[in-house]
Amino acid sequence: MEWEFVRPLLPESLRGRKRLDDRTVLNGIVWKFRTGTAWRDVPERYGSWHTLHTRFRRWALDGTFERMLRAAQTRADAAGDIDWLVSVDSTVVRAHQHAAGARKGGSAVPVSDALEAG
Repeated sequence: MEWEFVRPLLPESLRGRKRLDDRTVLNGIVWKFRTGTAWRDVPERYGSWHTLHTRFRRWALDGTFERMLRAAQTRADAAGDIDWLVSVDSTVVRAHQHAAGARKGGSAVPVSDALEAG
């Protein structure tokens, strides 16, 4: 079922030599990210790790994964399976490590002077 949904969203290769099946490659990419392993450690049953990585990069750059996400969201939204309410709890947002140790009194240069100089 999922493959019939994804297949039309993948780009077609019209030139070059016969390539590894897109379904096998996509399964290998999913396996890699699901397990968190390195590309070189993906099992051979999914093909060469180099092929998987190259196809992943190509699909990422040409927007293939973005199209897949949008299509899945559209289908789920039409079925009423998505709740678009988003809440952000700002109490867990951390400051960048370089934000620590600033002077307590504020900037050494008044803001108005800094704006005029910039």
